[in-house]
Amino acid sequence: MKKYVGVWVDHRQAYVVSILKDQPAEEDKEMIERIESDMERRVRLSGGTRTRKTPYGPQDIAVDGRQETRIQRQLNGFYRQIIERMADADRILVFGPGEAKIELKKEIGKSRRMAQKLSGVETADKMTVKQVAARTRKFFESLS
Repeated sequence: MKKYVGVWVDHRQAYVVSILKDQPAEEDKEMIERIESDMERRVRLSGGTRTRKTPYGPQDIAVDGRQETRIQRQLNGFYRQIIERMADADRILVFGPGEAKIELKKEIGKSRRMAQKLSGVETADKMTVKQVAARTRKFFESLS
C-alpha cells in the first residue's frame, strides 16, 4: 500500500490530504486533516520616538528582534506538526500561496529521508478543502 500526501499550507493553516493507494481494483482511501498554526497576529510595539517639530506626527518604532524570533518559533512548531502528519508518506506534494510552502520545504529538507519523498512544490491560490483534495489526486495520478 502506498501513501501519497498533499499539503496546502499558509501561515495560518494547512490542509493535509492523505491518499492511500491499495490494489488497482479497489478504491483509494482519502483522509483530510486541518491544522491551525496558532500564530499570533503582529502587534504594535510599545515605545518609539516622535520628532520635535511635529509632536503628533508619525512615530518611528524600533524593530523588536524578540517578536520576530517568537513568530519564527511558532511557525517552526507549526511546520513540525505538519511533518509529523506526513512522516509515513511515500510521496509528498506541497503547495499554497505565499512563502509558507518554501519555508515548509526548507523544514522538510532538514531530514534527508523526508527530502527524498518530496515530489513537488507548487504555487496555488486559496482553495477549498475539496479543491485541495482534487489537486492532490490529480498530481499523483499524473505521476503514476
